[in-house]
Amino acid sequence: MNSIEVKELTKKFGKFTSVDNISFDVKEGEVFGFLGANGAGKSTTIKMLCAILEPTSGDAIVAGYSISKEPDNVKRNIGYMSQKFSLYSDLTVEENINFFASIYGLNGGKLDERKQWVLKTAGLEERKDSLTGTLSTGYKQRLALGCAVIHEPKIVFLDEPTGGVDPISRKNFWDLINDLSHNGITVFVTTHYLDEAEFCNRIMMIDAGKIIAGGSPGELKTKYLSNPIFEAECSDTDKAITILDKVKWIKGTAYFGEYIHITLNKDEVNNADARKSEIIKILKDNMIEVTRIERIAPSLEDVFVNLLEKEKS
Repeated sequence: MNSIEVKELTKKFGKFTSVDNISFDVKEGEVFGFLGANGAGKSTTIKMLCAILEPTSGDAIVAGYSISKEPDNVKRNIGYMSQKFSLYSDLTVEENINFFASIYGLNGGKLDERKQWVLKTAGLEERKDSLTGTLSTGYKQRLALGCAVIHEPKIVFLDEPTGGVDPISRKNFWDLINDLSHNGITVFVTTHYLDEAEFCNRIMMIDAGKIIAGGSPGELKTKYLSNPIFEAECSDTDKAITILDKVKWIKGTAYFGEYIHITLNKDEVNNADARKSEIIKILKDNMIEVTRIERIAPSLEDVFVNLLEKEKS
């Protein structure tokens, strides 16, 4: 059963088209990743699905309600955690929880029950009287998530929820997301951290307002990138990329942190080992020291880079 059905959804701001005629669905209880670079149309889409922005054309059914015809019903049945920190820094942890609970009409025993759940989920049982502004970013994000689902919605939308959060806090946050999914809540999350997308059941990739690919992480890697890929650690990555981009049997190169990824053409699958030796020779002939080079499985980032190159070609 689908929790969300998006039908030819478009949003224009004057002559600029932010979201361009997109359609997809999200299954009940799914962790659904909506991926794209900054400015791709992710936040605009999520705001339309939350009935915050009115679409220019098209519609979506969210939790059984039309975002165009029944926006108030949509809002009552979802949780939303915005890209920017959404709580009040000058209120205590408990005061923030009480405020959001009041918005959703929680009171009495139900309020006490859900408040304790939020405090436990956020790991803030001993800090309920602390000012929210004094918390670390990781704790703030967990508290914001708790407040977003305090009313036990069917669907929760998380817009870039781990921006500016350290790796350990990011992992802890994703543990909470998986717990929500296991309890039957549909989680729709936008992110530009492609390593996080590995945790999603399904992914939709958007670029310049258009859907460019969709599927599970495994399906995307298999369908869109079967080329051999090498990761290289070398002395001058800028120079290495400039040189390797001119080699005919290399499809493309990309920066990956301190390393570079080198993608061969598809017809080089059987020649991969020989090409590895040739790459080392080419770089050494150009006075570039190769510390390490090894063949790797494609990551979602490799897939996304490959798809963007196709869109531009």
